[in-house]
Amino acid sequence: MSIVRNVTRRIGHHPWFGATARLLVPLDRAVGRLTKGRVVALGLVPSLIITTTGRRSGKPRSNPLLYVRDGDGYVVVGSNWGQAQQPAWSLNLLAEPRAEVDVSGRRIAVRGEPATGAERERLWRLLVDAWPAYEAYVRRAGDREIRVFRLVPTASGTPDGTDAPDGPPAPH
Repeated sequence: MSIVRNVTRRIGHHPWFGATARLLVPLDRAVGRLTKGRVVALGLVPSLIITTTGRRSGKPRSNPLLYVRDGDGYVVVGSNWGQAQQPAWSLNLLAEPRAEVDVSGRRIAVRGEPATGAERERLWRLLVDAWPAYEAYVRRAGDREIRVFRLVPTASGTPDGTDAPDGPPAPH
């Protein structure tokens, strides 16, 4: 698998790669949901499924994302494959920072914190080390600043940091 991973990292900066990969996101989302986050991005890069609350609909919205670890948190980037517009999940996270991530079969409640200044630069370097194509995405995105978020697990494991009520888990 490391050969495929290395080839993928090498070709990831090409515009055709982003266009093709965008078409596969619905399939990746379905596989991630079926495997409860165990298989995302075909296992080629560390990936998670983030579930945010739709800023207009109020409904749960799930998306597969590459991530890097930073202490107890997860760092994700709103690259949108270098497109001119922000990805919807990042707009949702700004409107409602409480979210959930599925990582390696575990569901974890998190709070999304946009990174700024020196902290953003430090986290950006971690992301580029994991996926060098992000540098090409910045050039393609034009004037749009690509957002970086740190996803911090909440204290009790529920999205709002409170204790979960007795009974079955809330539907997604």
